[in-house]
Amino acid sequence: MADEKTQAPAPEAPQAEGQVNAELTVTDLNAIKQIIDVASSRGAFRANEMAVVGQTYNKLESFLGAVQAQQEPKKEEVKGE
Repeated sequence: MADEKTQAPAPEAPQAEGQVNAELTVTDLNAIKQIIDVASSRGAFRANEMAVVGQTYNKLESFLGAVQAQQEPKKEEVKGE
């Protein structure tokens, strides 16, 4: 029983999946796009990986363009008020 008193307390259980405070912002996605661009320019990807990296980059770029296009009318509405 003496051993039980000297043991370190058990680590806290991880939060339930619904309680995790994780968010991904447009700024984060822009950073990811820049990271992919820099990594590819430095040769971080093998030739057989480049197609997947390029497809992912193109999807990300299209998504960010669509988000930017949606935000521009909102900015104009605020200026017009």
